[in-house]
Amino acid sequence: MKLNKSGTEFFVYDNIAIDKAISRTTHMAVSAHHDDIEIMAYDGIQKCFGRADEWFMAVVVTNGAGSPRSGVYQNYTNEEMKQIRKIEQKKAAFVGEYGFLAMLDYESAEIKDKCNNEVVEDIMQLISVARPKVMYTHNLADKHSTHVGVALRLIRAIRELPIDYRPEKLYGCEVWGKMDWINDNEKVIFNVSARPNIAQSILGVFDSQICGGKRYDQAVCGNRLSNATFLSSFNVDKYSSVIYGMDLTPLIKDENMSVSEFVKGYIDRFSKDVTGRINKMI
Repeated sequence: MKLNKSGTEFFVYDNIAIDKAISRTTHMAVSAHHDDIEIMAYDGIQKCFGRADEWFMAVVVTNGAGSPRSGVYQNYTNEEMKQIRKIEQKKAAFVGEYGFLAMLDYESAEIKDKCNNEVVEDIMQLISVARPKVMYTHNLADKHSTHVGVALRLIRAIRELPIDYRPEKLYGCEVWGKMDWINDNEKVIFNVSARPNIAQSILGVFDSQICGGKRYDQAVCGNRLSNATFLSSFNVDKYSSVIYGMDLTPLIKDENMSVSEFVKGYIDRFSKDVTGRINKMI
């Protein structure tokens, strides 16, 4: 497989041939940054962990050069940080038993450039070989512009593939910002209560980010617990850990559907629900 960036790296935790590693994929996540996969796509990781018939594939699009740093990493150059973040991502892939990991080495500016076709070409090629049933990416109202850019490039890549090559489901998940702007009956609820030790371990290996001043490991697990507890105000907790998602599948079924109008529909329905409940009691 030949992708566009010379700095692209592949990793297979069990050392089988690359073509076999990719072709066994059932669940696939495409993220902007190293550690986004572990934050947003643990549903796929836990479903595939320890299975011989289900395999998780991770694609990290950017190179991590601009990440914040402090402590022991404070004086690291961008090039040194890129290498550190690749190593950390490989550690997570090993612990989480990812069937295949691809790190594409793009700059954030390239992802946000709507005229840049290279990342779309790379993603198309990876999906064409992997043929996943389920895919995860960032939600379209994420506060990080690079995250939204990756989701848009992925949607475009899938739309350009033949119907038979497209996944059955595509989900957008939480990283920067919660999904309280979606009505509860429209949220996708991922029960990620299984193997909390693995969930914590694959987050904990990103030392450059945690010691760099961001306790993602604690915040992510706390957010999942919060989601589970506040899922329903009238029932006892069904789950101990929950990730929220939005179903993006309609956008890959109908390639003429407006992405912005699709998202606006969620916001409009939420607005109608909130104002309706208020007006009933005024």
